[in-house]
Amino acid sequence: MKHSKETEPVEIFYQDYGKGKPVILIHGWPLSHQSWEGQIRTLVEEGFRVIAYDRRGFGKSSQPWEDYDYTTLAGDLHELILHLDLKDVTLVGFSMGGGEVVRYFTEFGADRISKAALISSIIPIVAQKDDNPEGVPQKALDEILAALKADRIGFLKGFHANFYNYKKGAAGVSEANLDFDFSVASHASPHATIKTAEVWAGTDFRSELKNVTVPTLIVHGADDNIVPYKTSAEQAESGFATKSWTIF
Repeated sequence: MKHSKETEPVEIFYQDYGKGKPVILIHGWPLSHQSWEGQIRTLVEEGFRVIAYDRRGFGKSSQPWEDYDYTTLAGDLHELILHLDLKDVTLVGFSMGGGEVVRYFTEFGADRISKAALISSIIPIVAQKDDNPEGVPQKALDEILAALKADRIGFLKGFHANFYNYKKGAAGVSEANLDFDFSVASHASPHATIKTAEVWAGTDFRSELKNVTVPTLIVHGADDNIVPYKTSAEQAESGFATKSWTIF
């Protein structure tokens, strides 16, 4: 799918499987649509049409130098929905992908969207502030950005183990899966990896939660090492305009 902006045209890669009500899967940072491998299969087998795409700068999509703000990213999502003429859509945002979900409602409303889900999402705010004491301290966020700029590959090698609360030999995520995620993340645009980290770390969606006007499922681990539960899911649940369900 080609998306032409006033600045630089980009191509957004997507995969479209199955029939039935459409579900759009929005991947986390710094991965690609490939992170949804298991979910795609399960959802198609359950009778849904599943669309998974690569955020600009990641996977097989274009890697422009500019325009990694959430408004632009939500615009890419909107162009995909229009391109496929989708209606009655369920939007599913994982980690950083929750930002596209909320910003989509802010920019484009809910005309084509019937439900949403936020999976371990950064919504509504990551950073620690005076009115958000449970957030991630700015020092820690600055250290992530510094590590990405100094040794992106080295940082990514250890990131996913913390991302999944991985313990060698424990049930759940395998070491092979960590290796796979590292391979996907390491091939993303280095510049996009840094710019999107700045975006998810620095965007405050609290004032936008009221724009999410469809039933929304929130799934978040209480022991999430990357995005604290209290500053994300707990706040999001109380801020949406319509009823939401939380599982943790």
